[in-house]
Amino acid sequence: MIKKILKNPVSVAVIIAGVLLAGAVVFASIKFTSKKQDITIIPPDKIGPKIVDFINQKLLRGRATASLVGVKKESGVYKITIKIQNNEIDTYATLDGKFLYPDAIDVEKVMAQADENNENTPPTKKTCEDIKKADKPLMEAFVVSQCPFGLQMERILAEIQKNIPALASQIKVRYMGSIVNNKVQSMHGEKEAEENLRQICIREEQPDKFWSYVSCYIKGTKSEECLKQSKVNTKKLEACISDNNRGLKYAKEDFDLDKKYKVSGSPTLILNGEKVSEFDFGGRTAEAVKKLLCCGYKNQPKECSKKLTTDPAAVGFSKTYSTASKNQGSHK
Repeated sequence: MIKKILKNPVSVAVIIAGVLLAGAVVFASIKFTSKKQDITIIPPDKIGPKIVDFINQKLLRGRATASLVGVKKESGVYKITIKIQNNEIDTYATLDGKFLYPDAIDVEKVMAQADENNENTPPTKKTCEDIKKADKPLMEAFVVSQCPFGLQMERILAEIQKNIPALASQIKVRYMGSIVNNKVQSMHGEKEAEENLRQICIREEQPDKFWSYVSCYIKGTKSEECLKQSKVNTKKLEACISDNNRGLKYAKEDFDLDKKYKVSGSPTLILNGEKVSEFDFGGRTAEAVKKLLCCGYKNQPKECSKKLTTDPAAVGFSKTYSTASKNQGSHK
């Protein structure tokens, strides 16, 4: 459910945000008293339209329109399925309509999976010896271009390639998302999707301009100005974006890998085909991520001995590398 919401082209996460801010969604009860329960129950044919109206009027507010698919009583609550564009989403409400929950966790299923996968024990912190090795390692960083923590990771990688150019070829920024009706979708909406595709096209067709552009963009500078500063060939860029056999093809490669590695948050690091964590090596700092990358070498080059900053990288758009912020998280 969470993944479906994140990939919704209308950014349905706004529903979750609205519910969390309100603390609970309260509806006026319709007089329909159950003899078995000491509560006033709203019948199924009334609860569905009432919740859909609430979502449209109070949460989506014209940014999209939700429609009712169906209502089903399940485990003592109403399961209400709504549709926004081509996406069906399940929400849950108490029988009296006083509380609305945007998602539900199947406790038995999760516990069974945890037992099966031994997920009930904390993950073991990896050391350099645990990291899969390669002659030429590849670190792939999955992000979205307007995620504060994705920007933080791009800032770290830009710092590494700036100070140790020899490692730049071992780093590749990739993007999370999906393609719907020949259009890139992203968790934070259309503008982010457009920027993701712009960075993908620069990365693939003008790689010598990629880090210059990204280093400008993460400072909060407008894309148009960054394109000029980085001397990106805008005609070639626009051709890539508008040509589905180019831009969308590149994007699909990223999104296919996103699914393959089961990436669920921005940023996520994949080193030599395996998911790794920068927090095992010190967190969101240039030195920690460099050390992690270097652990992917069968034989570390001399450049790996160069020490980089251990200051946490700034979160979000920032003119400077670090603002001494220790807020390290991810968007899921």
